[in-house]
Order: sequence, then structure tokens, then C-alpha cells
Amino acid sequence: MKQYKILTPDADKPEEFHDATAAVDRLTELYQQSTTFLRERFLAAMTDAPPDARIRAFYPEVRLTTSSYAHVDTRLSFGHVASPGTYAATITRPDLFRNYLIQQIGLVIKNHGQPVVVGPSNTPIPVHFAVSGDTTVNIPQEGAADFTLRDVFDVPDLSTTNDDIVNGTYVPQDNIGALAPFTAQRVDYSLARLSHYTATDPDHFQCHVLFTNYQFYVTEFEEYAREMLRDPDSGYTSFVSTGDQEITDADAPLEVAAKLPQMPTYHLKRKNGAGITLVNIGVGPSNAKTATDHIAVLRPHAWMMVGHCAGLRNSQALGDFVLAHAYLREDHVLDDDLPVWVPIPALAEIQIALEQAVEQVTRLEGYDLKRVMRTGTVATIDNRNWELRDQSGPVKRLSQSRAIALDMESATIAANGFRFRVPYGTLLCVSDKPLHGELKLPGMASEFYKTQVSRHLRIGIRAMEQLRDMPLERIHSRKLRSFDETAFL
Repeated sequence: MKQYKILTPDADKPEEFHDATAAVDRLTELYQQSTTFLRERFLAAMTDAPPDARIRAFYPEVRLTTSSYAHVDTRLSFGHVASPGTYAATITRPDLFRNYLIQQIGLVIKNHGQPVVVGPSNTPIPVHFAVSGDTTVNIPQEGAADFTLRDVFDVPDLSTTNDDIVNGTYVPQDNIGALAPFTAQRVDYSLARLSHYTATDPDHFQCHVLFTNYQFYVTEFEEYAREMLRDPDSGYTSFVSTGDQEITDADAPLEVAAKLPQMPTYHLKRKNGAGITLVNIGVGPSNAKTATDHIAVLRPHAWMMVGHCAGLRNSQALGDFVLAHAYLREDHVLDDDLPVWVPIPALAEIQIALEQAVEQVTRLEGYDLKRVMRTGTVATIDNRNWELRDQSGPVKRLSQSRAIALDMESATIAANGFRFRVPYGTLLCVSDKPLHGELKLPGMASEFYKTQVSRHLRIGIRAMEQLRDMPLERIHSRKLRSFDETAFL
């Protein structure tokens, strides 16, 4: 077997930083050094003779060591570690995460009164991720190059790309705890997946994410976006459609993609990512899990489901709203990561924002609001045609749970929000009542779509705008944090 020597960038000694901005500048410098090194040598390997050395570069790392417990504002759910020790996180794309990193590192320095240490980690950067931002570079398939790729460059390693930290199963290596909820490789993995599934660059994603299960909402979202671009006081700066089409002029045309991606995604952008992203996840818990698995690494401030559901009560009417206060999980896609016995609590900040948004858009309040909106348990199931099964079992369970609505995505999105520490909420709209003879048929649905989609979407947008005006420390509930949490949000 051929033996390769290892060629790496010149290693710099770790440096201490008392200033978060300076620390992030150094992380950026190290990351650029490593990725430039890999990119240049990869291009050389593809055009020149096969390399006779293993090419390797490393993710940068930020590390904190503290010998005392932090004395912090107990209302804060993040920004400090639980106990004395050493904690570290590998970092990728510090350009994309710059504001987030400055905030999180700044809180750690402030709350512990200790500097952070920045330097190279011992985790190699896979060459696929190092060149992912360069559209002119393609990684060849196995056997297409004149050499075996993994003999020369590091490739993605799924054995170390996992959710152990957020799932609470992480075992510290060398007594070094986790400083952040995701490792650099896990983040890079999701960034690549997001580009594939949504057909938009992760750079466009905003801090407030709406999920829907119907394309009708996309049309309304684009209309709303154009309204905002016409208003110079709205604060919104551009609208991004699939294929990274970005417009700043409200009347600019957008091409209709010949083939939509699996999860078409649209971004109404605002300074510092304070805008709104809409993702059409389609139908089913698998899509809901896939989307939230990857968007979670961007550390959004909140995500909400605004889609259609089956109303389970005879007193409901088509077009009524359902504000989820609890979830009955029969989606099963998260059972291995988050056991079904784990309760998914409602988050007061999100619930209040949604209820106030319904009041503002419908112009109803107090007791009158009950005419168009119910609060209660939403059941999420993985069988779209559950109505065709023996009704005695499913209907009995739904009644025992006091469920008022059923869909295929909401509990998955809420449960993954709980798992990933992303504030979540659900406001659904009743589109059919299968237990009461009102099935979702084309003739019945068309009028519903015309009258309700616009109002429903604007409620979701209004709720997000209310959360945008709230300090981040208030949105991120302590309900989402376990006994031994990472310092980074």
C-alpha cells in the first residue's frame, strides 16, 4: 500500500482573545487559509500529476476554559456553560455566521470573565466542503480522477457527523465539553443539503422561518414581498426566489423555474437577516424533518408552521384557525432522536405573538376571537389516507387526546424545534373535515384557497414581525434548555 506524507498549512499557535470581534476575525482568517490551501491543491491535483502527499487542512476552533461557575442573569438561557472545565467548538463559514459568533463569543467572555482561545482544531476539512462555494469546481465521482480521492484528500465522514450534542448523547473527548450545538462538519453537511433541497444559497436565509405545505402560500408571499419593496419604510431590502433570483425592484420579473426543487424556498430579506424565509416543505413528516434538520444549523430565532389541516370538531368551519397548544405525535420520524414520551411544551412568547397577530388581521378580539380560532392539541400522523382505515382506533385516540386538528407536519416541526432549541409555533387553517363529510375536494377547496390563504399567511408574517421586535434573550425560552447545555445558542 502506498504511503503518503501529509502536507498541511503552516500551523499557527492558538491565540487568546478578550474581544469577540477580534476572535471572529481570527476564525475567519484561519478558515480562509485552510480552504484556500485545499482549493488550490485540489485544482492542481486535477490538472497536474497526481499528488504524492496527503493534502489536509483543519477547521478553526474556539475554546473556553473556566475554573469557576459563572454568575449570570438567571433569565438567560444561553451564553454560559453549566460548570467549570474546558469547552470547544469547531467553526465553519465564519463569514456566514459572523453576527451569531460575535454575539455568542461575546456573552461567554462577559459571563465568565475569561478569554477565548482561537486556533486550528484537529478536525480535517473535507475537500467537498472546502470548494462548495466555488461553482466552477466540481468534485469528481469515485474513479473519475487519476488517483483515489480519499487517499489524498479528506472526504465527509458520517461516523463523526451526527446530532449527539443536541440529542444529549454526546460523550466528551479528552474531557473537553461541547461549546456549540453543532460541529463544523455537521454544519457544512446541512449547508450543502440546503442548497440542494431549496435551490437557494444558505446566505439568503433569514432569522424568521415560516413553513407551509401548499404552493398557494408562495404566490401570496411573493405578492406581499412586492408590496414591501414598494414601501421605502418597510425595512425590507430584496426578495429571493428559487435559483437565487434576487430582486430589489417591486416590479422586476422573476423567471418560473422549469423544475422546482423538492422544497421551494423564498426569502424576504432585511438587514442583519431580520427578514422572513418561507419554505414550502410539501406534504409529510419526512419532508418536515429534513427541512428542519438542516435549517437548524443556521440558528434561526424562530420557526412556525402555517399550513392546512383537517378540523376534527363539528363546531369548526372551513377556514377557521387552529393555534396549537400541544401536539400528539404519530409522525414517527423523530422517535429515535426524541422519544415520544418527551413533552413538547407551548412557548408563551410564540403563542402570544400568534394570537395577537390573529386579532390584528381578523379585527376580532377576546371572546369574539373564538368564532374563528380554537386552541388545543394538533395531531400529526404519517398516513395521509388515515380516513380509510378502521375508524374505531384512530378516532378514539384523537378523541382521548382532545385533538382539534390533524395534519402531517406540525408536530414534527415543533418537536425538532424543541430538539434543536429553536423556538417554534403552529397556526393552521381548517381545509377539510373528514369526520363530518367535508372532504378536501377541488370544488370545495377553491373558494377556501381564494379567501383564506392571504389572510393566513399575513397572520404568520405579522407574528414574525412582532418577534423580530423582541430581544433575542426573551424569545429563546429556558424551556428548551436541558441540564447541561452548550453555551452557544
